[in-house]
Amino acid sequence: MPRPDRGSASYRAVLALPHARALFAAATAARLCYGLLALPLLLALREGTGSYAVAGTATGLFGLAGAVLGPARARLAERRRSALMPLATCYAVLLAALAAACAVRVPGPLAVGLALLTGLCPPPVGPLARSMWGRLAPDEELRQRALSLDTAAESTVFALGPVLGGFLVAVCSAPAVLAGCAALVLAGFGLFSAALRRFPVAVRAASSAGAWSGSPLRVAPLPPLLLLVWAVAAALGVGLIAVVAAWGTVAAGTLSALFSVGGVLGGLLYGRGHWPGAVVHRPLVLAAGSAVCYGLPALAHAPVAAGVALLLAGACADVLLITAYQLVELLVPDGSRTEAGAWLTTAYNLGTAAGAATGGVLVDRWGPPASFAATAALIGLCAAVCAAHAVRTAHAVRTARAARPAAAPPPSRGPLVPAPEKNDRPCARAR
Repeated sequence: MPRPDRGSASYRAVLALPHARALFAAATAARLCYGLLALPLLLALREGTGSYAVAGTATGLFGLAGAVLGPARARLAERRRSALMPLATCYAVLLAALAAACAVRVPGPLAVGLALLTGLCPPPVGPLARSMWGRLAPDEELRQRALSLDTAAESTVFALGPVLGGFLVAVCSAPAVLAGCAALVLAGFGLFSAALRRFPVAVRAASSAGAWSGSPLRVAPLPPLLLLVWAVAAALGVGLIAVVAAWGTVAAGTLSALFSVGGVLGGLLYGRGHWPGAVVHRPLVLAAGSAVCYGLPALAHAPVAAGVALLLAGACADVLLITAYQLVELLVPDGSRTEAGAWLTTAYNLGTAAGAATGGVLVDRWGPPASFAATAALIGLCAAVCAAHAVRTAHAVRTARAARPAAAPPPSRGPLVPAPEKNDRPCARAR
């Protein structure tokens, strides 16, 4: 059984680290625009083109471009931190242009092309923030708490963002809300960029002497992690469509909210506990737990069973992501950790898209209960494939821990000492 920390000292200890509160607040502000965006973007494109089909295609291409090119943008921001604000500015300008085009009638091909172009530019938040937490936390225990807190904040933003976006669209027009998202991009990333510039840890870029510049995909344990993350996200995509088909849109909204609530609660509980077993085995255990969760509504086809399943599946999904981030910090050399984190985000987004694309086919052919069963089988199969790599991953973790120097005490809260000028621009570490 886990041994929880007494009181609330665990997360207070994270936020008491030097500059941690500024980093936490700035990362949350930068994420807000992403949490708000999905519904206003779809409705603005529908209003501008007059077609849900065109709007859905444009939104899908927007998300696909953002997911596929996420690691490249993260690598750019990791190695040249000064590129973050130009990326944010380009993204905000394109969002504003898309909002202006949707405010009037726009040809479908133009809307699709503009949405695709906008999707090329979203600046990274999560991968950069997590790499900073990895540097700031002096030991693995505090790093677990920091990553849990960061993931819980991200899940909260993405749970509340669509609700706030829908309310704003009801109050004013969807293109106006889309333009507001563009303004949020500039404000949020202005704060985030300022927090990163003030960050007290100076690390050389990957091009500097002694740093590692290879692709994180060459780190053997990372591809199995990506497969597990992809499978859990694909299961969510199929599960939500099965819920809609079985019990309607109102029930689907409530049950999907339970997934987000489970993610937040699971992440916070995981961060506060001392869990038995090696961290390297936890992704497999969590994937197996997710398979059991999605198997529950296949056996007991009722809204209550689906609600319990999605609540627990949300907890398993978020904790799986947190353990994946922990393994990235342990196994991926400095200079590529931000890119590795972006690959995890890309795997999650591609899994969600794949689940949404295949969920309708599964439901039409076999019905919701069989779709839940197929989802559980998919996760189980991916976990079985990844189990073959567990021994190699465990050996890599032991080697990494043995090679890592003893944790230094956290820096004092004294005045900031700026990094040398040559390190200011290139930095070794972007549902």
